[in-house]
Amino acid sequence: MGVKGFFQEVKTKVSPSRMFKALITESHDVIPKITTSIKSIETVEGDRVTSGCIMQTNFPEGAQLKYLKHRIDAIDTEKYSCKYTLVEGDVLGDKLEKICYETEFEACEEGGCNIKMTSEYHTKGDFVINDDEIKAGKEQAMELCKSCEEYLIANPNICV
Repeated sequence: MGVKGFFQEVKTKVSPSRMFKALITESHDVIPKITTSIKSIETVEGDRVTSGCIMQTNFPEGAQLKYLKHRIDAIDTEKYSCKYTLVEGDVLGDKLEKICYETEFEACEEGGCNIKMTSEYHTKGDFVINDDEIKAGKEQAMELCKSCEEYLIANPNICV
């Protein structure tokens, strides 16, 4: 088994608390409204968005993926950080054991926030993942953050 990690960050004009709520604790309400590529997000084990719970992301009929399951490993609603692991879903296939994520939302001096995202791809056997294979995932994460930012700016009473 191998591990390949990467880091990315994105700056937004929205406060860390609102972005954290929209992308983490209230993602089930917000994300399906800002993208057509996700049908729904639901808690399938445990309490809603708490350590140990399992969240399932469902994709629309005809999409390349059917669903993903993430386990929330740790969440800090005061420091706006979350660690979670992709534990089940089509994207893992027979080459990936899991993908671990850590996301932190930090305030910027000029306002808004900086979202720092770390991902670790844990491969099965001798499989080696290359940068091209994770590029699409990185781009989708960036697009989701930007779509969320636009939605929150246009709807100032959401996730307050």
